[in-house]
Amino acid sequence: MATTTQSGVQLRTESLGGLHWIGILAALVSAGVHLLLGVRMAPSGMGISFILAGLGFLGAIVLILIDYRRRAVYAVGIPFVLAQIGLWLLINFVNGSKSFPADIGTLGAVDKVAQLVLVGILVALLRS
Repeated sequence: MATTTQSGVQLRTESLGGLHWIGILAALVSAGVHLLLGVRMAPSGMGISFILAGLGFLGAIVLILIDYRRRAVYAVGIPFVLAQIGLWLLINFVNGSKSFPADIGTLGAVDKVAQLVLVGILVALLRS
């Protein structure tokens, strides 16, 4: 659990293993992609939703780093990421004009690979 000191909340990374760090990296990649796309699309509703998703990833990383209810973060993170993958497919390929997989694009591919890795890691961490 996070500890509060006179200077506030502190990092508690001593209990983080390799899976945690790979998950943090995957979440950082996805956060970066979402923030980049969000800024490009702002101030549209889609741009705002991308920015909020990116901030959600960053917030989860902070919670993991300060050891605040990690298991809850894992449990909430799985449907959060899966919903994003599902919405991406729905918006772009089912209801959109793009064809799968020809129109995935570099950012889409990088983001979805990072998200699939993240889901696998979250499931593994939740089960451990």
